[in-house]
Amino acid sequence: MPDSTSVTLKVNGVQVSVLAGATVAVAVTVAGQACRTSVSGEPRGPLCGMGICYECRVSINGMPHCRSCQILCQSGMDVRTDG
Repeated sequence: MPDSTSVTLKVNGVQVSVLAGATVAVAVTVAGQACRTSVSGEPRGPLCGMGICYECRVSINGMPHCRSCQILCQSGMDVRTDG
């Protein structure tokens, strides 16, 4: 059960709890998902961890192309990947 230091959000419809201060990339990883799929069909995830490579792009609350390694989780977020 989440406590006051947890944040609960959904990744591809699955409820995930992470520690407050965690990035969306962490929540996607905890959910066992890839952030996106390459044009050749390979799963992609965070590579640089500092927002330069764009490999961690996801949609957050309907906004596409968000760099998940740069955005902190907030309760109630709806994160969608294409992976």
